Amino acid sequence: MRYARLSVDGRVRWGRVGETDVELLSGSPLEGDPEVVATVRRDTADWLPPVVPPVFYAVGLNYPRHIEHAARLGNPAAVLPDRPEVGYRANNALTGHRSPIVKPLEVEGRFEAEPELVAVIGRTIRHASYEEARESVFGWTIGNDVSARTWQHRDRTFWRSKNSDTFKPMGPWIETDVDALAQTTTLRVNGAERASFPTGDMVFDPFDFIVEITKHITMRPGDVLWMGAESTCRIEPGDTVEIEISGIGVLSNPVHLEGNHQS
Repeated sequence: MRYARLSVDGRVRWGRVGETDVELLSGSPLEGDPEVVATVRRDTADWLPPVVPPVFYAVGLNYPRHIEHAARLGNPAAVLPDRPEVGYRANNALTGHRSPIVKPLEVEGRFEAEPELVAVIGRTIRHASYEEARESVFGWTIGNDVSARTWQHRDRTFWRSKNSDTFKPMGPWIETDVDALAQTTTLRVNGAERASFPTGDMVFDPFDFIVEITKHITMRPGDVLWMGAESTCRIEPGDTVEIEISGIGVLSNPVHLEGNHQS
C-alpha cells in the first residue's frame, strides 16, 4: 500500500494512493484501519510530507563512498563508524512532493541535494531486538537532505545548514510493501542523472540504528529515520531535483531563490 498526506480544500487528509486516484481516509493508517470517505485525482493532488514525525532522526556518513569523498575534502569526521549513531533534524524543514526548495539569499558556496531512504516507524518500541526493529517499520519514503555547506562548516551546529525551511523535502508517499534495501537510488537534476547507487549499500542498516536508538530512547509511530546518502549533487535556483528509489516512487522539487517563489 501507498499512504500519503494531502491538502484538500484547506484540510490535511490521509490518502491511499492508487494508479490514477487517491482514496481519502477517515484517519491515519498509523493509528488503525481508517475507512475510505472520498476520492481525488492523483494528478491534481496537493502533496504534503507523508508524515509529521514526533521525532525526526537523521543518519550521517553511512555510505562507504560518501565517507571516502568527505575524507578527501578534509572532513575530520569522515571515518568508517564502528557503531550506529544518529542525529536529529527539525520538522520546520519538511516540505512535500512538488513544493519548492527555497535557497536563502545569504547562502554562498555549495548548495547540495542528498538522496536518502527514509524509514517510518509504525509502533512503540523500546529495547528492540533486530527482528523487532524490522517489524517496527510501517513503511518507506524518500528524503532530500538539502544542505548549505558553507553554513555547515561555519556554524557550531547544523541549526540552519540543514534545518532551514524547505531544506528537507520528503515524499511523495509511504510505501509499505517493498524490500527497501534491495532497491536503487537515483538522483536527477533537470532530467539528467547525477548519481545512482544501491540503496542498501550502507555501513549500518535501518534496523541496526533502531536497535541502538531504542536502547536509550522510545521510538513511536510516525517517527522517521533518514538513512544518509552515497552521493551529493550541487543544485541552484531554476533546477528541478528528482530522487527516485525503485519500488517506492519519485520525489520531485523545484529550486527557487528566496523572494522569487510563491508560498
